[in-house]
Amino acid sequence: MKSTRLRPLIGVSACLKDNGRGGWNHAVGDKYVQAAIRAVGGLPVIVPAFGREFDANGSDGGMSEALDRLLDTMDGLLLTGSPSNVEPHHYEGDPSREGTAHDPARDATTLPLIRHAIDHAVPLFAICRGAQEVNVALGGTLHQLVHEVPGRRDHRSPKTADSDTNYAPAHAVEIVKGGLLHRLVGERRVMVNSLHAQGVDRLAPRAKLEAVADDGQVEAFSVPDAPAFTLALQWHPEHRALENAVSIKLFDAFAAACNDRARRRLGILRAAAE
Repeated sequence: MKSTRLRPLIGVSACLKDNGRGGWNHAVGDKYVQAAIRAVGGLPVIVPAFGREFDANGSDGGMSEALDRLLDTMDGLLLTGSPSNVEPHHYEGDPSREGTAHDPARDATTLPLIRHAIDHAVPLFAICRGAQEVNVALGGTLHQLVHEVPGRRDHRSPKTADSDTNYAPAHAVEIVKGGLLHRLVGERRVMVNSLHAQGVDRLAPRAKLEAVADDGQVEAFSVPDAPAFTLALQWHPEHRALENAVSIKLFDAFAAACNDRARRRLGILRAAAE
């Protein structure tokens, strides 16, 4: 009898983007899809930016119930990066500078989705904008322009046509001793890429610092009271994930959590069917 491999279902957050032809596309970079397949060993399921379609006048229009049912079918959630910024009204920040890219549909989807995922013990791995979303969803704040904060470096990437140049190691991060990231990576200092203007300002009350850049900028945090794996990174481990020793360890840990949930979820479904 041919054996089959259990592939966990990994939700992957999408952005809503103007397609330039009078319409909109729900979009996600292929590197995140490939990371979900190759580095996690899962089956990616794109989560469209549907949030603002729900009625917010006095109720959530059934969104809470829909999110719960959606997450009941998933074994993990991968929150992606994006050029857009979280709208500052979500964390009582000052209005954005004119020309700042925003994605209100994504905000309206991911912010409640994060809270529901944590409550439902769905393993969560958040990258770049995804990390910023987790911080905001749990009550933290953001710097909109990190490079304009006194004492901070310019964390933005080169804007070249070569992805390896843009995602090249840019600076070191100091990993907090004894934290989740330290246990996973086994090192106190690693080099990471850097491709962001927005970044964490005040950490959410539930968040625990896991790593900082040499200028003090938050680079990673966890949520210790979350019932499942929850890790947020400011850098991009998905770029050439299987060629980077640190990225492999991080995705392996996420994969282990997703596989554990998949086995338990499948067992519950089989028991219910008997």
